[in-house]
Amino acid sequence: MLQLLEKRRHVDQLALTPRAASTLGKLPKALLVGAASEVLRNHWRPKGVLLIVGAISAVTRLIAPLLIGKDKDPAVVVLDAQGKQIVPLLGTHQAGAEQLALELAAELGGQSVITGDANSQNRLALDSFGEAWGWRRSGSREIWHQLMLSQAQGEKPNVIQHSGSPLWTTTVAAKEIFPKNANSHGSPHAQLSIGPERKTSCSWHPASLWIGIGCERNTSLSLLERAVSIALTKAGLASEAVAGIASIDLKADEPALLALAKARGWPLHFFNADQLAKVHVPTPSLVVGAAIGTSSVAEAAALLATANKGILLQPKQIHHANNAECGAATIAISEANQPFAPNRGELHLIGSGPGDLAFLTHDARAALARSAIWVGYSLYLDLLEPLRRPDQARLDGQLTRERNRCLQALELAKQGARVALVSSGESGIYGMAGLALEIWLEQPTSDRPQFQVHPGISALQLAAAKVGAPLMHDFCCVSLSDRLTPWQKIESRISSAASGDFVVAIYNPRSKGRDWQLGRTRELLLEHRPASTPVVLARQLGRAEESIKLHTLETMPVKEVDMLTLVLIGNSSSRIEDGQFVTPRGYPGAELA
Repeated sequence: MLQLLEKRRHVDQLALTPRAASTLGKLPKALLVGAASEVLRNHWRPKGVLLIVGAISAVTRLIAPLLIGKDKDPAVVVLDAQGKQIVPLLGTHQAGAEQLALELAAELGGQSVITGDANSQNRLALDSFGEAWGWRRSGSREIWHQLMLSQAQGEKPNVIQHSGSPLWTTTVAAKEIFPKNANSHGSPHAQLSIGPERKTSCSWHPASLWIGIGCERNTSLSLLERAVSIALTKAGLASEAVAGIASIDLKADEPALLALAKARGWPLHFFNADQLAKVHVPTPSLVVGAAIGTSSVAEAAALLATANKGILLQPKQIHHANNAECGAATIAISEANQPFAPNRGELHLIGSGPGDLAFLTHDARAALARSAIWVGYSLYLDLLEPLRRPDQARLDGQLTRERNRCLQALELAKQGARVALVSSGESGIYGMAGLALEIWLEQPTSDRPQFQVHPGISALQLAAAKVGAPLMHDFCCVSLSDRLTPWQKIESRISSAASGDFVVAIYNPRSKGRDWQLGRTRELLLEHRPASTPVVLARQLGRAEESIKLHTLETMPVKEVDMLTLVLIGNSSSRIEDGQFVTPRGYPGAELA
């Protein structure tokens, strides 16, 4: 189990107790062997992750001496050796143990044992939900504790949102926290702010602030750190809301600027003098303009980083060196109309299978469990709806609007959200994966969120399994839709498949606007294989209306076929015997090993 978790990148270090290690004939090179108490103490990190295979009672005793406080706890998740029971024991919200347990259960086919109040009551976990949207949290442990207590006692918090996606409010769990009366407000004792401001109440901060920096050559890092801190404080803004730093390209090798970005985990955007000079700013400098070709660096860069769709919250401030420092720096702060945190965002391409949840892969289930929002065509999302938790949002799209759905999903992921983009079947087979990847590749490298395709089961595979073994020799798939491919090219491929004697799976076979192409396909295939060739019409696979019928090329009822039908056509050696469709592994006369 430990090696499986490592292989799937849930852990980066394995450890065994001496007694457990003694049962192995050969130990892996990177394995740690030591007393459990010592291993845990050496790897106890705030918001770290510890996955432990063992008994809950033993783990409880082991971690008890290490407990300090909620804000310093790692996520401790306990599993049995088969991964059937997965228990988030510590750091359930703030360190993400509950979320990790849900993902592991989906991936391993086990059961997450979650007893927390928010989960059991289907309430939004106010102290952790923002992580999945790419936001960062501020506020003392005491005020967050009080907020969670008041929520548990039935109080509805007073929520004020100034930035970030509002889609979280569409979740079932979120709707429960708002007052029933649209004209009333939440409790004044339970306040939650979502925006860039530094508040005394509990706050979530989408990454919407850009800090423009201009500085002299070899300015001290301590000066930059102090200048940024003063500027944020003066404007009443939270450092947790910073999306990144912007400056002129002349500073692309400035040591302190690079060090500041690395230390804070802030991306750096650089612009040339011509780009900066075109931006209207409140406090231009003729001296700066004469020296470098633009009258503004800090203010213009801060605004340009928002794609000129932001506002300047803090005009430039000049900061000079103290006794032990060198240089000078100019700081300005802008706010973008959309958060920017692609380094936190994730775009998961999900193949939902043919329709029945029994055919959804564990890998796809885990990605769905991880995502804050599901994006897809309404019908496909409806099929997955039994798996959607009350804290997860969905964004429904229209049929044929695939590019729009990809752009919506990518934009949310660039904001820092964990997004599932759902296709039916297998997303890499006539699904959304290719289009989403093309659009993802069009983005600058620094703007790309994590991209992952999760395999699904195609209608082709399910249809084959339902009727026997029709795919035991070479086969191909052809879509008859000419929306994206000229019919001349489609017909050429059908002819090649016919002459090559491939088993052929036909997707998108016939619609009201395309009612002749399937008949033409049959004509082309009959030029190379007998009229008795087996044909399967599999309609609404994996759904309540599923229908599977066996025909031949000659008797195939073309007019009964629609876009919900998969057509599977055998090769010259395929046959139907005792109601089973079989394609031999080899041709007559071939020697089979």
